[in-house]
Amino acid sequence: MRLAAIVLLTLAAPTLAQTGSSSPAGLWQTFDDDTHAPKALVEIVDHTGVLSGRIVKLFPAPGDKLDPRCKECAGERHDQPVLGMTILWNFRRDGDAWDGGEILDPEDGHVYRAILHPRDGGKTLDVHGYIGMPLLGRSQMWTRVNP
Repeated sequence: MRLAAIVLLTLAAPTLAQTGSSSPAGLWQTFDDDTHAPKALVEIVDHTGVLSGRIVKLFPAPGDKLDPRCKECAGERHDQPVLGMTILWNFRRDGDAWDGGEILDPEDGHVYRAILHPRDGGKTLDVHGYIGMPLLGRSQMWTRVNP
């Protein structure tokens, strides 16, 4: 019986690896949509199956403020420092993706629904934000930063 379990696990391992079901928990490099220059580091944390993420480092472009604030944000985030701000929350696993959460764009203060798709064995993260339906949105590719 024990041998049968080992054989089943050995056969299932490649299938699990191919699904790209790696957790997005970890440190991620984001990039500017226009210049493709590094923009920020976002740390995503798993709180018992629910993911959230906050900005832990900024890479300001020449001429940018060194301590930007979320001027356009509503509520408790209004005029708060972007560095340290939680920008994604309430993501739960849904098959190979993480869904049901929201993401904040601190540049314009808008909050969007989003889906996180780990890609390339967890090396990249497709972050797809949208309004209404997922077809009406845009994606960013974030790159995992190894500790």
